[in-house]
Amino acid sequence: MELIEATAGDLDDLVDRWYSLAKSMEAYDELNELSDADVDEISDDGFRAHLEDEEVTDYLVVLEDETIGFLTLREGHHSSRQYSQYLRIVNLAIDENHRNQGYGTEVVERVKEMACDHGCDHLMVSCEWHNEDARRFYRNADFRPKQVDYAQPLE
Repeated sequence: MELIEATAGDLDDLVDRWYSLAKSMEAYDELNELSDADVDEISDDGFRAHLEDEEVTDYLVVLEDETIGFLTLREGHHSSRQYSQYLRIVNLAIDENHRNQGYGTEVVERVKEMACDHGCDHLMVSCEWHNEDARRFYRNADFRPKQVDYAQPLE
């Protein structure tokens, strides 16, 4: 399995995979409802902006020349903290037919290596509160709960 940095030629694939991930998140909270009903309505502007942002990198997860997922990483820092340099997993999605085969765990291990290479001292990730599968996956990958986000829709 390889992590291949995405290029402008991969934008359609990234948008398709992101849309699938985002669509699956709708089940966890009404605040996740997408404004566009169809993937064809989604702009690639967000991922195109990642190509220009030095702190964000998108990767394709590739197994034997087949893309089986994608990953978005963002570097950051908290200058006032002892643990100040971090790498955040923004998106991690493995295609459904390749899940539970160790690829997500392998991606996290690669991300740990990348974080160390970039001088980071910790990893961060968020997931939906009610997404037990994601929470179990990250606990099994030695992540621990640190902070809880709350949201309130304003109507």
